Amino acid sequence: MITKRVHQLADGRELIYFDDADTALAPERAPDLRELDVRPPTATMRQDPLTGEWISIAAARQNRVFMPPAALDPLAPQTAENPSEIPSDYDVAVFENRSPSFGPDLPQAGADAASLGHLDGIGLNRESPSFGRCEVVCFSPEHEGSFGSIHRSRARTVIEAWADRTAALGALPGIQQVFPFENRGAQIGVTLGHPHGQIYSYPYVTPRTQRVIASVDSYGQGLFQDILDTERRGPRVVLAGEHWTAFVPFAARWPIEVHMLPHEHAADFAETTPAQRDELAVLYLRLLRGIDALYDTPTPYIAAWHQAPVSTHRDSIRLSLQLTSPRRGADRLKYLAGSEAAMGAWVGDIPPETQAELLRAAIARADEENPV
Repeated sequence: MITKRVHQLADGRELIYFDDADTALAPERAPDLRELDVRPPTATMRQDPLTGEWISIAAARQNRVFMPPAALDPLAPQTAENPSEIPSDYDVAVFENRSPSFGPDLPQAGADAASLGHLDGIGLNRESPSFGRCEVVCFSPEHEGSFGSIHRSRARTVIEAWADRTAALGALPGIQQVFPFENRGAQIGVTLGHPHGQIYSYPYVTPRTQRVIASVDSYGQGLFQDILDTERRGPRVVLAGEHWTAFVPFAARWPIEVHMLPHEHAADFAETTPAQRDELAVLYLRLLRGIDALYDTPTPYIAAWHQAPVSTHRDSIRLSLQLTSPRRGADRLKYLAGSEAAMGAWVGDIPPETQAELLRAAIARADEENPV
């Protein structure tokens, strides 16, 4: 059994340990005895009246740790020389971000639209509190690595943590969407080499999901299932199991882009079954290790786990992975220039069918060299 243990950090932030099913750790955990400053105030969102999008102005993030030496790793277990965020050794640890983009404040339960800042509609100079919660998910106590470097049992623990936190965060007042993700590599902007991801809880439905909602409303409730069925019959599948299929999408934007969908509908991680989680722990590791096997050096990526909003389109929007990388060669990156960055009009560099073929070969190599 994967075990959950809830604690608090010295400034009141929640810290949750998730122990592997085969953990070697004792159940006791040390208290956090640091003297910490008061947490920064909740940021403020401003609306772009041309797009309707809300931008969180989170100035406190400028003070976050940037590429510290291993001896001062803020995500490693605490030592006398390293007063990190996590007091004890751990398998997987989740804690509230000290300088979050959203939160720590939440609206009062049952608050009306006025107190939430009228997030619908368009106006000039509109502001609203950046309500929400941001959490850090530490995949391992090791100083270096990523999700792909952990073992199978640990991967299963992380997935369990994603499911637990999705349910808990989605139940908080004012939260409209929960988003687990991993940024990997300095080229993506990662400031810590420690294997970790994050979970953002938003006070609105994100712009990308709003576009997905519009597509579902236009096409019909079966859009995700029809995409999956079409891809499973085509040439772009890179990995498939009993419960999940990973594929390069028909209209891939990035040089490396892989989507993964469960065969049975689940709106988010909280709705996945134990069997789906067990298989995902294997397939996801194989996928990530295959992506690293494309070249001689690790590949930077963003692994985005898209989930249905908390209170709408739960039966039609399916949990899905969108893994993207700007790497278009061993020593080349795709930069978003005029057309993509300014107009959102993408130009693909590699045919999706070609990329799928390369990924299948890379996954096969990785399976031989480092089986899960």
